[in-house]
Amino acid sequence: MTIVAVTLKGLLRDRVLHGILFASLVFLAIPALSTLSMRQVTELSLTLCLSLVSFILLVLAVFLGGVSLWRDVERRYTHSVLTLPHGRTRYLLERFAGTALFLLGTAVFLGILSILVVSLVASNYPPDRPVAWLAVVAALGFDVLKCLLLIAFAVLFSSVSTSFFLPVFGTIAVYLVGGASQQAYDYVLSPVGQTLPPLVRAAAKVLYYVVPNLAAFDLKVNAIYALPLDPGALALTFGYGVLYTAFVLIVAAAVYSRRELG
Repeated sequence: MTIVAVTLKGLLRDRVLHGILFASLVFLAIPALSTLSMRQVTELSLTLCLSLVSFILLVLAVFLGGVSLWRDVERRYTHSVLTLPHGRTRYLLERFAGTALFLLGTAVFLGILSILVVSLVASNYPPDRPVAWLAVVAALGFDVLKCLLLIAFAVLFSSVSTSFFLPVFGTIAVYLVGGASQQAYDYVLSPVGQTLPPLVRAAAKVLYYVVPNLAAFDLKVNAIYALPLDPGALALTFGYGVLYTAFVLIVAAAVYSRRELG
C-alpha cells in the first residue's frame, strides 16, 4: 500500500488538512445562526451542519480526485513510480484508495463535530421530536458514498485528460446532472412531460439510466425531520453506489493502462 501512503502524505503536505480545519470553524457559528429560527432551532442546526459537511466533501472529491492523478502525469512522477513493481491499474486504484481514505477521515471528523453542535443546540432548544441520530449517521454515510462515486469519475476523467479542466469540470457536470436526473425523469413521466417530443423523452430516459442518480444518496430530509428509514431502499442504494463506483474505476483502469504517457 505504498502509493496509498504517499497519497495521504501528499495531501497532508499540501496543507489540505489546514483548509479543512479552517472551514470547520464555521461550525462554531451554527448554534448562533440556528436561533434565527424561532420554532425549529434544532432542525435548522441539522440542516446547516449536514449541508456544510456535504459541501466540504464535494469540494474535496472534485478537486482532490481531479488533480492528484493529473498532477502526477504533468510532473512526470508516474514515469518513476511505474518503474517499480506496480502496474498502472494498481497505481490508479491505490491513488483512488488514498484519496478515498482521506475523504473518509474528513467525513468522520466533520460528522463528530456536527453531532456535537446539534447535541448542544438540542440541549438548549429541545425539539418537538427527538433527533434521529441513526438517520443523521446514515445521511453522512451515504453522502460519503456519493462523493466516492464522484472521485471515481474524477479519476476516470483524469485517465483520459492532459489538463485538469476536464477532471474538475467534468466531475462538477456529473454532480449537477446526476443530482437533477431524478427530477427530470419524474417530469418526463408526468402528464405535462408527455407533451414533449418523443425524441426528447427518449433521450431523458436514456440519460436517467446512464448518469448516476445522486439524489438517491440524499437522506438529509430523513435526518432533519426524523423520518423513518427504509432498510431495503438503503441496501439497494448502497449496492448501487458500490457497483457504479466499481464500474467507473474498471473503465478508468482500462483507459489508463492503454494511455500514452510519453
